[in-house]
Amino acid sequence: MSDAQVREQIREFVGRHIRGWQVDDGADIFALGFVNSMFAMQLVTFVETTFGITVEDEDLEIDNFKSVNAIVNLVERKTQNPNSHRGAAS
Repeated sequence: MSDAQVREQIREFVGRHIRGWQVDDGADIFALGFVNSMFAMQLVTFVETTFGITVEDEDLEIDNFKSVNAIVNLVERKTQNPNSHRGAAS
């Protein structure tokens, strides 16, 4: 999946939860008040299921989820590391 496709899917998911608001890809959705604890968990689940990665405990940092750009970067890092994929050989 290309960077543009990843970015678009993340934008669409975030956009569904912040209806009526336009934020750029670098906007901190936590600081802007768009994220509550329930949405944060939905965001982690979305990233895992959509991109076939496992978000490890050490990945659960606000900096990895605070913006579209940050989430794209997380997905890119995790998909470039074959040990981060679900079902990877142990």
